[in-house]
Amino acid sequence: MNSHRVHKSQSSPAIDMYPATDQPTAQHLTGLTVDEVEAARKQYGPNTLTLNHTQTGWQLTVDIVTEPMFILLAIASLLYVLLGQWQEGVVLGVAMLLVAGISVYQSVRSNQALQALRQLTQPTVSVLRDSELIALPAEQIVVGDIVWLTEGQTVPADGRLKQANDCSVDEAILTGESVPVTKTTPDTDRFLAGTLLTSGSAYVQISDVGEATTLGRLGKSLQTIEVEKTPLQIQIGRFVQRMAFAGFGAFALVWGINFAHTGDWAMSLLLGLTIAMSVLPEEIPVAFSSFMALGAARMVQFGVLTKQPQTVESLGSATVICTDKTGTITQDGMTVARLYDGITHTLVPLTAPLSAPALDLLAYARWASEPEPFDPMEQAIVSAYGQQAAPVVHPLQYEYPLDGTPPMMTHVYAPDTGPVRVAGKGAAERIAQVCHLSAEAASLIEQQAIELAGQGYRVLGVAGSDWPDTDFPARQDDFPWIFKGLIALENPPKINAETVIRQFTQAGIVVKMITGDSPETANAIARQVALPSDGQTLTGQNVMALSELDLQTQVKQVSVFARMFPEAKLRVIRALKANGEVVAMTGDGVNDGPALRAAHIGVAMGRRGTEVAKEAASLVLVDDDLAGMVDAIAQGRRIYQNLKRAIGYIVSIHIPIILTVTVPLLFGWRYVNLFSPVHIIFLELVMGPTCSIAFENEPAEHDLMRQRPRRLTDTFFTAGELGISVVQGLVIALAVLLVYGRAMQTGTPLDQVRTMAFVTLVLSNIWLTLVSRSSQQSVLATLRRPNSLLWLMLAITLLMLGGSLLLPSIRGLAQFTTLTSSQLGHCLLWSGLGVGWIEVYKRWRYRKTA
Repeated sequence: MNSHRVHKSQSSPAIDMYPATDQPTAQHLTGLTVDEVEAARKQYGPNTLTLNHTQTGWQLTVDIVTEPMFILLAIASLLYVLLGQWQEGVVLGVAMLLVAGISVYQSVRSNQALQALRQLTQPTVSVLRDSELIALPAEQIVVGDIVWLTEGQTVPADGRLKQANDCSVDEAILTGESVPVTKTTPDTDRFLAGTLLTSGSAYVQISDVGEATTLGRLGKSLQTIEVEKTPLQIQIGRFVQRMAFAGFGAFALVWGINFAHTGDWAMSLLLGLTIAMSVLPEEIPVAFSSFMALGAARMVQFGVLTKQPQTVESLGSATVICTDKTGTITQDGMTVARLYDGITHTLVPLTAPLSAPALDLLAYARWASEPEPFDPMEQAIVSAYGQQAAPVVHPLQYEYPLDGTPPMMTHVYAPDTGPVRVAGKGAAERIAQVCHLSAEAASLIEQQAIELAGQGYRVLGVAGSDWPDTDFPARQDDFPWIFKGLIALENPPKINAETVIRQFTQAGIVVKMITGDSPETANAIARQVALPSDGQTLTGQNVMALSELDLQTQVKQVSVFARMFPEAKLRVIRALKANGEVVAMTGDGVNDGPALRAAHIGVAMGRRGTEVAKEAASLVLVDDDLAGMVDAIAQGRRIYQNLKRAIGYIVSIHIPIILTVTVPLLFGWRYVNLFSPVHIIFLELVMGPTCSIAFENEPAEHDLMRQRPRRLTDTFFTAGELGISVVQGLVIALAVLLVYGRAMQTGTPLDQVRTMAFVTLVLSNIWLTLVSRSSQQSVLATLRRPNSLLWLMLAITLLMLGGSLLLPSIRGLAQFTTLTSSQLGHCLLWSGLGVGWIEVYKRWRYRKTA
């Protein structure tokens, strides 16, 4: 027999094989006092790293003054001053401040939302202070703190070991070493920030924090990695670029034509700047960043933390959700419901006093569990045994980690006298296999396990063994195992599980259960929650045995995946993605990390999720409630829908501004230069907040969660959608130009023509805002939908328009004049006709598609 000698570590504390408490105990450790914490924080600083993407006040200022609109306003203001038109220059100077103020407001608003999210998604760590173990954000730990770390946690700062239990650490992020390093020697073994506990637990005393850590000095924080642009960001960026090029071309054309006609380079340049300002869609990037950041902040209300705002965009297109069973579909806690005594071959309920063999079975199950269990099944076993027997203290000698397919794990204990005691637990078929049972006995146990699993129980096999010395076998399978029996654990579905799955299905999202449980248990739970399934099941071994093409075919049909392990989960995720699905994946364990990263939307559990799972995921469900995902997807769809409305509105309203400036010039109208930069900036100050504030606050369509999800590869605007926005803009332009042209032909003075055209354009903007609230419902229907910010924006627009018409100083500056009631009615009529046709189109289209 291949064997290796494993000695008991001198640093390994004696553990309670049957502890009465859930919290770890630190021998002779008390931690810092409040005064010591404050002194350490003052001396060494907080446990934070400087992030490359943190935007300082200076960087924000530079970003604002280099914005194209700000530059155009600065040039126009300077030209007015050079021409001696001080009033116009001052107005544009004030407008520059307003544009900068709006940019600062949007940036601060977005940054505050993101900062709040960073605080919420910040990992927490258990810290020993004044002899009490408390949970704190990682940035609040200080030099001298003693932290308790468990399997799956990331080390928050550099430190040295104080106490350990079967502790090993993956240090590959810093050293490149692929094999975990065992930590056993107190005050000598070091722990480095950013490394990962792969097994066991440890008390670590912090020696360096923040920039002083090895990770801080190397600057390899994962948070400093630049986030790649999403497809939508790329599409929007290209659109804005094209519009910018078009603006430059229009600027050159208008400047050239005016200069050729007048020879006045300064006025020609001003008119060129006017068209450039009207073409540039600078509201679009602002709207995108605001929608994403504020949308991510809103999701916190649903118990969903978004680590990157860009994830909001992907949520609306999710087509498949791969969900774990335990703690996600089923309730968080588990209980031991029944025991199958392997000696008497009888089922024993826990309500009755246990026989000696049944108690022995439960004892071995407890011995095979972690001293301070994290896993819900082990917690249930600990609780069940604690109710049946008094705890006995024995030192843990050695641990074989969860291994094999199906998996099992083994703990080795050294009693005071006699042989070494060995306890193992795992999948029933694996336990039967390592016990080398007869075919008849193995068949009987397998049948019993299947029967229990078919009733929805999670079934574990338990085995025990004695060993004469400390020269343990290399493999846990090689102990002389004796079958002790089966443990049946109950984990009923959550009360809302069936409702949540139905909501996903109604939204066109396919739900697939991926679990480590047996096929029988998985199918029993699937039936209880009405998971759409044809009864087919794939196990992890089945998944690994299939070719890529066969697996891609199978994952379309199968909804229940059982006995899954990390490699199999990853293959399923990749197969779904190869089929063109947009995949969301839930997980909580260390081994879920690869699948969470591979999914389009990785979702970690907030309560029972390991730090590895949370780091790999893009979303965190704070309360481990899948219902939060329904709300998050609805929010993602709402944000995407409203962003489309906002950009459609921007496209539509820019077209009449552009054409009102260029058409008279190109066709040689008598009143050629109607608008100046002063008028354009008025419109910009109206449009910017409307699209980024009012539309962002717009409620979702009533049937949004009954629509099929969009494909991730879809372009932001289809040709038809973009075409509607363009036609809207052209018809509004036609209405404005008709008012312009008719007034000009009847000999109306220039200032009055300018006023009528401008009023028509502003009123058209108001009507366009109202009709753009829905692509299906009429204005009368959307008036009943709450959106206080929209009404505020429209009220401000009307007040600004009224001020420019009624206040003599502003009216003179804008070169406006008073309008008669008839002229105002004329403007109101044409603006309504220029926009109102879309209501007729919506009614016709909705009836056609209904």
